[in-house]
Amino acid sequence: METVTMETKTLGRYIVADPTICHGKPTFRGTRIMIADVLEQVESGMAWGAIIEEWRYAVTSDAIAEAVRMAREALVAYASR
Repeated sequence: METVTMETKTLGRYIVADPTICHGKPTFRGTRIMIADVLEQVESGMAWGAIIEEWRYAVTSDAIAEAVRMAREALVAYASR
């Protein structure tokens, strides 16, 4: 039987996917804060400062910007298929 090792994937400067954290869903590095949760807050119109405060400053504006940029890039790539 072949053993498959799961490693942390670095998706960006602030974003990782670690199979031992949140079932491998993308999170902000060093946290259990899922990217999807923060993008949902951005989508709802929540101010970035309020998002940062809600997550007790574990997420920065640069990290949120990276998540938004990566989501945009994924959408553009998806639409280009």
